[in-house]
Amino acid sequence: MQLKYSMIKLRLSMDVLEKVREICLGLPEVSERLSHGEPCWFFKGKRVICMFDDHHHGADRVAVWVPCLPGVAAELVKRSPWLGREDGGSPLPKSLPEGEGSQFFVPPYVGGKGWVGVVLDEGTDWEELADLVGAAWGFVGGKRG
Repeated sequence: MQLKYSMIKLRLSMDVLEKVREICLGLPEVSERLSHGEPCWFFKGKRVICMFDDHHHGADRVAVWVPCLPGVAAELVKRSPWLGREDGGSPLPKSLPEGEGSQFFVPPYVGGKGWVGVVLDEGTDWEELADLVGAAWGFVGGKRG
């Protein structure tokens, strides 16, 4: 039974990964490679615009981490106030609560630098994610404005 459950989780993770890959690789000058054991997408091979999080460090979620313009991550995380840590240094819970308001979180390591985590599940707004990744592409690529 555990193997069957693991295979279902793997298949769902791969489906989500393909959607994220399509969004990221649809942007100019973006490439993909592994970094820290997860697929990451880089602008001109150097600066990360999106990092995949497939149960990273045992978390009970699939997500992406995205760099944001100053203040954007904090506004998004306000939708999930129970996760809205300012320091980004505290470990995140391994499970997210059900229901509305649990899509955005402060990711470990980079959360204090203005990054936001986005939980990818059946409630994901893929257009909003594409906008967020597109904004990261512009921010990282110097097209601010």
